[in-house]
This record gives sequence, C-alpha cells and structure tokens, in this order.
Amino acid sequence: MNEKDKWISIGEIVAPQGLKGDVRIKPSSDFPERFTKPGKRWIQKANELPIEIKLIKGTLIPGKAIYVISIEGVSSRSSAEEIIGWNLVVPVDSRPSLRNDEYHYFDLIGLEAREGPQKSLIGHVTDLIKGGNDLLEIELVEGKKVLVPFVKEIVPEIEIKEKWLLINPPPGLLEL
Repeated sequence: MNEKDKWISIGEIVAPQGLKGDVRIKPSSDFPERFTKPGKRWIQKANELPIEIKLIKGTLIPGKAIYVISIEGVSSRSSAEEIIGWNLVVPVDSRPSLRNDEYHYFDLIGLEAREGPQKSLIGHVTDLIKGGNDLLEIELVEGKKVLVPFVKEIVPEIEIKEKWLLINPPPGLLEL
C-alpha cells in the first residue's frame, strides 16, 4: 500500500466562512464528531501527501449538510481561500467500527455487482450517492451507468471480503 492509499477523505473544503479563516466543509462521513471534536486532522491537496492540522472547533450549519470549522493557523479569509478544494482526511485505520448491516462508503466502491441465483456479474459499483435515500451508482458491463436504491430489498447480500454484492432489481430498473 503506497502512502496515498493510507488516507480516506471525510470531506471537502468548499468555501471560506467569514473573515477570520473559518472554512466550510462538505462532509462525506456520517460521523459528526470528525468535524466538531477538536484535535488532530489532516488536509490534502489532490495527488499530494496530507498535511497535519489542528481542528479548533466545528459546527453544523442548521438545515444544511455543511460544517464550519476553525483550523489552527488559518486566521484570515485569504489563508482560508488557499485551501479551497482540498480534502479533510483521516488515516484508513481510524475508521469507526460499524454494526453488521452498516458499511463504509469506500468499502462499497469497486465491488462487483451481481444478479440472480447464479450471481452473474453485471457491473461494478462506482459511487454511492447520498440523499433522502442512498443510491448505488453501478457501471454495467456494457458501459452504461444506472442508479440502484441501496435498500435491503434490492441489495440483499454484501460480501465486502469477497468484493461483491448481489442486487435484485425490480423489472426495468437496469434499463433506465
């Protein structure tokens, strides 16, 4: 595993907030303490190694899926603007433990999508789209991408260690 593979993004720095160096984070983690609990974090510019930072404080903007955080040493709007587009990252081995029916986003990406009793390969998971209901983006073997609701009735079996999941799509779902 190379050094860049030892990190996972938990959010993207998307905008400055105010004049004192605070930044807005678009989270890609369902663990709010990663954005609100003070302590050591890392930021990473695309294709570079992460830089350690200290999170001073963070809050969720009410009614929005955006956090505002304060980073030690980032004390002006111009210094905040310099890190727009960077990712907030944590070491892969710091992922919180989950229940049996919960999955980390990055564990789903790349899984083979299989269908039917023979578990025939139909494509690969390329993304998980968060919203009211989570949707798996699956690139079918013929190259077309489809969105599949990530619910137990349609995705009844997930084998992370074997790198596949089974889908039982309702009629017509894969033709959309």
